[in-house]
Amino acid sequence: MKPKSSAWEHVELAAKLADLKEEHYRTVLTLSAVLELLIDKGVLTREELSAKAESIDAQLEQLISASLHPMA
Repeated sequence: MKPKSSAWEHVELAAKLADLKEEHYRTVLTLSAVLELLIDKGVLTREELSAKAESIDAQLEQLISASLHPMA
């Protein structure tokens, strides 16, 4: 069995990336639909959603920063 060519590896990688993009699009679309339904039904508001997203983002930034600079 001969090794794969570099060009073929790039083609396979591009195909995998395209599959991931499609999966990501479908996931985001589904999440957006669920959020819109929750807002439409009055379960939560856009302001609550934004506040929670900002809170989670800040927490993740702190975790990432701490992992990159453990002695700081």
